[in-house]
Amino acid sequence: MSQTRILVTGGAGFIGSHYVRTLLGPFGPDDVSVTVLDAFTYAASPASLDEVSDSPRFRLVVGDIRDPDTVDRLVAEHDHVVHFAAESHVDRSLASSAEFVTTNVLGTHVLLDAALRHGTQTFVHVSTDEVYGSIPAGSSSEEQPLNPNSPYSASKASSDLIALAYHRSHGLDVRVTRCSNNYGHHQFPEKIIPLFVTNLLDGRKVPLYGDGLHIRDWLHIDDHVRGIELVRTKGRAGEVYNIGGGTELSNTDLTALLLQTCGASWDAVEYVADRKGHDRRYSVDWSKAHVELGYKPQKDFTEGLAETVDWYRDNRDWWEPLKAGPALAVPAARTGTTGAVAC
Repeated sequence: MSQTRILVTGGAGFIGSHYVRTLLGPFGPDDVSVTVLDAFTYAASPASLDEVSDSPRFRLVVGDIRDPDTVDRLVAEHDHVVHFAAESHVDRSLASSAEFVTTNVLGTHVLLDAALRHGTQTFVHVSTDEVYGSIPAGSSSEEQPLNPNSPYSASKASSDLIALAYHRSHGLDVRVTRCSNNYGHHQFPEKIIPLFVTNLLDGRKVPLYGDGLHIRDWLHIDDHVRGIELVRTKGRAGEVYNIGGGTELSNTDLTALLLQTCGASWDAVEYVADRKGHDRRYSVDWSKAHVELGYKPQKDFTEGLAETVDWYRDNRDWWEPLKAGPALAVPAARTGTTGAVAC
């Protein structure tokens, strides 16, 4: 049986590693091999790939998507590219945006250039609902104009446009996904759910931005990975597909659920100054992915949240070293907040 050779950029990160574990796991397709290209910045963990590291269909390459030589060599060896690699923390982009521009924009350009040279069959570019900007009501469709408000979301919007331009100009089979807020196991503890859970498990306070009424749509990592794979295998070239979770919550409501699940009280909550330009509400319309690809979120949020809390409770050896390192302290010190959190 011939195998589809897939290059996964950022495959040691939260979403990328789950995608790799899913493809190479017992319920994944048996006709694919995977090469992970990852620079192993602060949010990536080799341990996230331990489950598949012995698979004969797995290879790991430590390298940077901004390196044309490394990218050219790897893209030439693969049929598909699934591109997760990105700087993704909003607070860090507010403190220092240079890495976001060079990685998210220039790095994507390096990959696309190589894909065009070597005739890549399919290039899946993984993006975010933040490119649409804040909306007061309704849900953003794929046709909505982009209106990013942070350096992070602006860099992702830029990379989306470059990717789609390679399809329109050169005919490269590019497919873009835009997801809502992800949650689940193996997420670096700077994002709201793992930060709050790990703080609460340690008896520490959790920082809640502003009035706590910012609204996000929550997407379990299982559903997101399934949606991405549907786009890779069944999507259309040049198209954008929203992948949503179907659970909209204010940060206050989410905090209440986390407090309840972790057995803590509101005394553990510390209200902090709001983030600069903090988008009020995101929501994506995922009906296109449903109609064309059969996508529908399956994970119940209450169940998924409980499973996530249990995972962090049972896997301190994974996250405690991450929280003990310097990475979490940098945005907080530079933005003037305590324990900065992205949501």
